[in-house]
Amino acid sequence: MENNNKDAESEKVEINDEEIREAKTEELKERKKKKNSNTTNMLSSPEILDENEKSKVDSMRALIQKEDPSFQEIDDLILRRFLRARNLDIEKATNMFLKYLRWRRSFVPNGSISSLEVTNEIAQNKFFIQGQDKKGRPIAVLFGGRHHQAKLDEFKRFAVFCLDKICSRMPRGQEKFVAIGDLQGYGYSNSDIRGYLAALSILQDCYPERLGKIFIVHAPYIFMAAWKIIYPLIDNNTKKKIMFVEDENLKSTLLTDIDESQLPVTYGGKLQLVPIQDC
Repeated sequence: MENNNKDAESEKVEINDEEIREAKTEELKERKKKKNSNTTNMLSSPEILDENEKSKVDSMRALIQKEDPSFQEIDDLILRRFLRARNLDIEKATNMFLKYLRWRRSFVPNGSISSLEVTNEIAQNKFFIQGQDKKGRPIAVLFGGRHHQAKLDEFKRFAVFCLDKICSRMPRGQEKFVAIGDLQGYGYSNSDIRGYLAALSILQDCYPERLGKIFIVHAPYIFMAAWKIIYPLIDNNTKKKIMFVEDENLKSTLLTDIDESQLPVTYGGKLQLVPIQDC
């Protein structure tokens, strides 16, 4: 009788030990799963470069410093944007960045464009910033029907002024912005092919991988004549980010990317637009 009790107790202990081992195994699995999840989240962060990109950025930096000894230390993320714009081709990205450096030193010698340098463009009241989309990207709103051709150099300075402003509004970890190109009231007097091409060149060559998406709204038929000239000169990566929106689907389309609380009042949202010079 006594032996039977001992056997039962022994079996009970063995069972309990087995349960403990299983519980510990499950706990270790859960910890490993959480660790892997955290690692994945870190690697997917916009601020984290994967090993391939990091290696290419380092190679690119070395080439730039060799070509331009005066080159100052620049954030890895800036170099990565140029790499991505050239499909991770180190040589092409390096040449693109060196060209950008020369342009920036020449065109923006003081480091930034003052509002006093673009007073005529500001007076047209055509560029605004307000809110963020669901990915945290700041929103720019451009009114093409208010643009009138003037001095090309001032318009180019205005493009830089606006792009620098919108980039400065990006929260930590965000590298892109979203734009709404509103062509309400657009006519022949607003058509400025030279200006459009100059702004496109600055965006693509000097601010690569900054545009996340652009919604073109209220586009009249007359605009398509200018669009046929511009479209072939847009790079393929940028073309994928352009969306023409029909008037009847305007608000619903914008709401897929922008919460109503962040959408400008002009499009049925809650926020008032802020002129670029006041940002």
